[in-house]
Amino acid sequence: MNTIQLKVLDPRIGKDFSFIKYQTAGSSAIDLYAMVEKKTDIYPKEVVLLKTGIAIFIQNPFITAIILPRSGLGHYHGIILGNSIGLIDSDYQGELMVSIWNRHSKKFSIFPGDRIAQLLFVPIIKPKFQIVNNFRKTERNTKGFGHTGI
Repeated sequence: MNTIQLKVLDPRIGKDFSFIKYQTAGSSAIDLYAMVEKKTDIYPKEVVLLKTGIAIFIQNPFITAIILPRSGLGHYHGIILGNSIGLIDSDYQGELMVSIWNRHSKKFSIFPGDRIAQLLFVPIIKPKFQIVNNFRKTERNTKGFGHTGI
């Protein structure tokens, strides 16, 4: 089992709001909470950066964390990540921040403790590169976008 160090930066976590946790036994990711001071309105097409109140230190260079949007927020409210995904390197130790983009036509409000994104840990493969002059031909070769049709 891998151990990830977690630092609580916001004193409301564990007191007013629960610690991050897997919501079910089958959950792949952990929900991240908005540690805003008060209700925060995000207007249409606006992007805001929200604190999560935690920092992690992965340490293992063969593990990374990815911040992903929550599907319900994206589908029902148009709330997605401003940078598509967030990548947390194994040597990063600062507070986890979430860039939120309201792509909807209506204002959306975030309240302290709302679940705003999810954190997924994944293994990393760091290949060695071999310099070559040519590749072995494959059926696809250099055919790009749309090469198989619709």
